[in-house]
Amino acid sequence: MGDTLKGSYAVVTGASRGLGRSMALNLASRGINTLLISLPDEDVEAVSESCRQKGTISLSFEADLTVKSEIERVATAITEYDISILINNAGIGGTRSFLAIDPGYLDNMIDINVRAPVLLSRHLLPGMIGRKKAYILNVASMASFSPIGYKTVYPASKKFLQYFSVSLNEELRRKGVKVCVVHPMSMRTNSTVTRRIDSQGLLGQIGLLSPDRVAELTLRRMFRGKTFIVPGLWNGFNRLVLYLVPRWIKVPLLSRAFRREIDMGVNR
Repeated sequence: MGDTLKGSYAVVTGASRGLGRSMALNLASRGINTLLISLPDEDVEAVSESCRQKGTISLSFEADLTVKSEIERVATAITEYDISILINNAGIGGTRSFLAIDPGYLDNMIDINVRAPVLLSRHLLPGMIGRKKAYILNVASMASFSPIGYKTVYPASKKFLQYFSVSLNEELRRKGVKVCVVHPMSMRTNSTVTRRIDSQGLLGQIGLLSPDRVAELTLRRMFRGKTFIVPGLWNGFNRLVLYLVPRWIKVPLLSRAFRREIDMGVNR
């Protein structure tokens, strides 16, 4: 990583819990200041305080990134800082029958998983290009490697992030900004997610890592200049299997596993 990022700021969305919180604390332990963004009333300030205890500057911002004007507001508020890293971590998942989903829920998923990372990147990139070295990290998912019934829009949105990241990285190749995309498995970040993982049986356990471990592996590879990141050896193997197994086999198999979440009522 060197000393070029010391004293600069990293922006982390969805920073109040789970992987976003782990990313923020890991960055602070590396001496990087943080600008943390989360939904209102999620106590993101507590994460900022933990980062400050590691000897760095950390500021917290509350914003609903499903709202375009909120993206513009928070982007305007943070552009005055020397930003070297943008981590687009905020996202919405879940397992539901497509016909049972409220259209507003789908709209929010597309807004936070697709529009927010694109617009934040566009707002912050002009300032980041002026540095010698900068990074954008988009958090996709292992779900991006296959269509999945009962998740429908979620894997499609994460596939978008994968293509967006690789394409933008190519465009910025000579401008000092490295764009990366990470594909983690589900993590035990709260009781609801834990119940979903447990309902999937063995499929949900293979490659399971903690948010802290995913953050460490991801940031280490990001700083090494990797564009395409799959954390953990098992997940690398899972990706290969998903690539090799024909769609007519993997899509029904994965869809049945996630349908089990609905049958067990773990989303209620």
